[in-house]
Amino acid sequence: MTEGKPVSEPPVAVKCLVWDLDNTLWRGTLLEDDEVLPFEVVRDVITTLDERGILQSIASKNDHDHAWSRLQALGLADYFVLPHIGWGPKSTSVRDIAERLNFAHRTMAFIDDQPAERAEVAYQLPEVRCYSAEDVARLTALPEFSPAVVTVDSRQRRTMYQSGFRRDAERAGFTGPDEEFLRTLDIRMDIARATERELSRVEELTLRTSQMNATGVHYSDAVLRGLLTDPAHEVLVITMADRFGPHGAVGIVLLEKHPAVWHLKLLATSCRVVSYGAGTTVLGWLADRAAHAGVHLAADFRRTDRNRMMEVAYRFAGFAEADCACTGALAAPGEEGVERLHLTPAPQPPPTTLRLTAPELADAALPHSR
Repeated sequence: MTEGKPVSEPPVAVKCLVWDLDNTLWRGTLLEDDEVLPFEVVRDVITTLDERGILQSIASKNDHDHAWSRLQALGLADYFVLPHIGWGPKSTSVRDIAERLNFAHRTMAFIDDQPAERAEVAYQLPEVRCYSAEDVARLTALPEFSPAVVTVDSRQRRTMYQSGFRRDAERAGFTGPDEEFLRTLDIRMDIARATERELSRVEELTLRTSQMNATGVHYSDAVLRGLLTDPAHEVLVITMADRFGPHGAVGIVLLEKHPAVWHLKLLATSCRVVSYGAGTTVLGWLADRAAHAGVHLAADFRRTDRNRMMEVAYRFAGFAEADCACTGALAAPGEEGVERLHLTPAPQPPPTTLRLTAPELADAALPHSR
């Protein structure tokens, strides 16, 4: 059923499925029949994957305007992001889609009726999972297409990405410094304590975010649920929005507070908001709050192949390797390869490119007010 991936490997969640059109999405060839219709199950598969937060795109050898007009007439065009319809190699299309989405190849999937097209993609992009058109009806039952939890953000993921592409287009046409452009977006960041309702969004962030994840550690729903009721811990969810619409939940902070030091166990932010300085803003806010509380900050960090940008954010904020007596109260890192960085914080100015709303961090000895 799949090509280019050993069966023994555990399934990695698919973030984007790239569709062929002729004899895959619809029955027949568009160049021979202007009135081609989708296979019976295709519409249900497309809408189900969309509701689960799995993005979908197209890599088809067709005339672009002709094919796109047919998708619009069928009421399916809006479901696809970054469609590649033309005459180039399909591996090039899949690669370009992954790069534009900033997705690892192992989270991409491709479906096509032609064995030669699947073989070409599998050869050029061995981590991309390839499926035959015969598998369409079974896709929604496969574990890689079946997230354990579907959140509010999952259901609007496609529209959030489409809004992001409109932002990118406006940025490309803007003349002036990036900081000035960001001010035109009217960006709003909200940092709030997680509630039971947001737990699934928090867990999803720890699973989906790798480039801007300080440790790569996954926190399960059960662990997070226990931390919500622990007065020494803050579980914070970061959401963002601007004049184009919501970004949804874009980050998580897990903080354990001790009398002399606040321990930042995890900071993860979505790669979608890297260009808005989300991680830097959160670290600045934490440093400011810690300075006002008279405590130091210690942060766990584990280097990976993909989180170099997060390391830069930590270093830019002033975190460094240092021996300080304040860290003596902290348990040793529970994960292999985790370093502990230290910061003696100072008051920070408010951000200049967005409006920040955030809670007062309660004293570690007191239960959180909810």
